Amino acid sequence: MKKGVYSILKARFLVNEDATRNWRFIVFLFLLALLMIGNTHRFEQKVFRITELTNEVKELRSEFVDKRSELMKLKMESTVSEKMEERKIFPSSVPPQKIKVKKPVEKSFFQKLWQ
Repeated sequence: MKKGVYSILKARFLVNEDATRNWRFIVFLFLLALLMIGNTHRFEQKVFRITELTNEVKELRSEFVDKRSELMKLKMESTVSEKMEERKIFPSSVPPQKIKVKKPVEKSFFQKLWQ
């Protein structure tokens, strides 16, 4: 047991005759570690991007609500009448009337033929 631990501490497994196998395994573990680090880095970038986009969506939604309420206020009849009074246009005292236009009925081919 003592000899095995001493051998590992001296790194004899890297200089023995069958060291190429050990080196391949070490290189494989090194590449695997690099792959895992890179993958974690990309994952964290995506998480930060998602957080950033979520905050942007919240800001845009609040801006949308503000603009919609402002628009509703501008569309009110009282606001429009105040703006038009500046241009000397006043609201009508007579209520509007609905105009109905009747479309003439077209005669069918056979009705035209028999006339």
